[in-house]
Amino acid sequence: MAPLARRQSLQVQAYQALRSAILSGEIPSGTRLVETQLAKQLQVSRTPIREAIRQLQQENLITIDSAGTLRVATLSMQDAEQLYTCRIALEQLAVAGACKNASDKDIAALHELVVAAEQAQRSHSTNAELLNLDYQFHRSIARSSGNQWLTSLLDQVFDQMALLRIQTLQHNPQVLEIRQEHREIYNAISSRNTGQAVNTIVSHLLASRDRVIHEIERLKQET
Repeated sequence: MAPLARRQSLQVQAYQALRSAILSGEIPSGTRLVETQLAKQLQVSRTPIREAIRQLQQENLITIDSAGTLRVATLSMQDAEQLYTCRIALEQLAVAGACKNASDKDIAALHELVVAAEQAQRSHSTNAELLNLDYQFHRSIARSSGNQWLTSLLDQVFDQMALLRIQTLQHNPQVLEIRQEHREIYNAISSRNTGQAVNTIVSHLLASRDRVIHEIERLKQET
């Protein structure tokens, strides 16, 4: 992480820098966080660091272990199952709404994201880039549904999912499948076929859940 500029609130900048580093995998799950070290790295006092950490604790991205040590959150198999359960329920509503309310511009934007994902995987893009394309695709579906509350709820789930996905993706890039499965979802939405869109998104997320849980189990056995 680079030193912080003074153009805006140091607390806001510290929060954004730490959050980005956690969700990109720059600071891996389970990493111990020390206020003095973070303050030195970002070249600020401990006060904005402390406030940023407090905010990230509220978002469940930073936890305190039994010894009182601050760490980047590590999500369990149960966490994965529960997050995917929430996401499957919400994204069924999202694709159904998109089939009904998406504009031609929304459909075109989804197609661009599908093509970008296909190109990115062929060019061996970074895990962070692939995850960002995945996030953009699913968020675009939610936004095109026209339900702003649904989009807001999914954003909260996506943040936790990002931590979960980077936690497993770093060890096995095959955990993320955004080529064929995304194209199938796009095809269903672009044809306004609500039933097919719902079935396709559920199949996609169930397959994603199984890949993630399998990787969590494998990593647990190795430790």
